[in-house]
Amino acid sequence: MSKTRFFLLLGLILFFSVSLYARGNGEKNSGSELEENQRRVQVTGVVRVVGSNPLYEFVISDQSSEWYIVRNEMNKFNTYQQQTVVVEGIETVYELLFAGGLSAGTRRELHNLRIISVQCTDNSCSVKPRR
Repeated sequence: MSKTRFFLLLGLILFFSVSLYARGNGEKNSGSELEENQRRVQVTGVVRVVGSNPLYEFVISDQSSEWYIVRNEMNKFNTYQQQTVVVEGIETVYELLFAGGLSAGTRRELHNLRIISVQCTDNSCSVKPRR
């Protein structure tokens, strides 16, 4: 390989690597802006546990939808299992796909949650929402 071809190839590699690096380092969203698949919501539903140890998850279910609670916020809901809660937070919607590209439905996740109220199902409930 001649020196000219070597330096030309090296120059092309350097050019493309710098342009790819610059493309990936765009301006990031600040904390107040939401991404395209996110929105602020208020959800009312029953707190359920799905899965089994160690891969269980908390889900808030109403009659038509389910919202998965992200792992780092699950400890807020340990005392509210099988109770109806009202929460505010950010909903992120993911489109699930099978390997062939067919849709497998959507997954809704909640994060940055704030518990508004807990509706107890019996008279013995004395748990107050944590803020």
